[in-house]
Amino acid sequence: MGEFVQLVVDGLSTGSVYAAIALAIVLVHSATGLVNFAQGGMAVLAAYVAWVLTNQSVPLVVAVLASIVFSFVLGAVVERYLMRRFERGDPDTAVVVTIGLLTLITGIAGWLWSYNNQQFPSLFPLDTVSFLGVSISIRSIGTTLSIVAVMIVLQLLFVRTKLGLALRAVAINPQSAAFSGLPVERLLMVGWGLAAVLGAVAGALVAPQLTLTPGMLDNALVYALAAVILGGLTSPVGVVIAAWMIGVLENLAAVYVPFIGHDLKIAVPFILLFVVLVVRPQGLFGRKTVVRV
Repeated sequence: MGEFVQLVVDGLSTGSVYAAIALAIVLVHSATGLVNFAQGGMAVLAAYVAWVLTNQSVPLVVAVLASIVFSFVLGAVVERYLMRRFERGDPDTAVVVTIGLLTLITGIAGWLWSYNNQQFPSLFPLDTVSFLGVSISIRSIGTTLSIVAVMIVLQLLFVRTKLGLALRAVAINPQSAAFSGLPVERLLMVGWGLAAVLGAVAGALVAPQLTLTPGMLDNALVYALAAVILGGLTSPVGVVIAAWMIGVLENLAAVYVPFIGHDLKIAVPFILLFVVLVVRPQGLFGRKTVVRV
């Protein structure tokens, strides 16, 4: 029983890493209607900014706040001078552009700071606590609670605030939003900026656990995309729950399903993805889209 609980706790911690990136993807999609594959690269770049500042004896909290400001500006600039050229065209083209942007950011980070592993300081203590024979890292608890807080804020943003409703309106139908008097171009910049801020928070939470490298979030991005599809592109709560499910089921399958083991556990989220999409193509918590023809 103790081993089972330990696997579940560790799975929740790992799933929180996936959820951090998945929430940023949901934010971009809810604000612009696009899936941003460069989200992981932008998060890594923000983490490097914070890391450089901490090496200059800047307090960690101040360095993270500075990286958040940097990320907001970066997201807004990327939307204004790059993505705006493709947002009203073929969505597939815009997605390819975000993949190219991911490659570019990864290359720039590797060129500036090398591909060596760097130690990123943790926002939370590294101590562990024991509960019912299970060791739980305080850092894992802090990361999980932070993701829950971000999830709640994001859900409230899109449901309870005028800004969130305006962002959703622009993503669904930018022309109608413009006719209604909404500043579409400014809102798109804000949407990308907020998503980049969320990526900066994710980078600061994840980097201490994975060590900082230009490709730190490449694998996590794959799992995050799976969580987004499972949970639904329109549901922050759904993608977090889906990310936790992936982390927990992956751990349990690796130990309790002999033919999977640790070598094939990467297939678990994709098997789960296949089963869910057959039953609910819109995801576990997503909404069906009705289109008039």
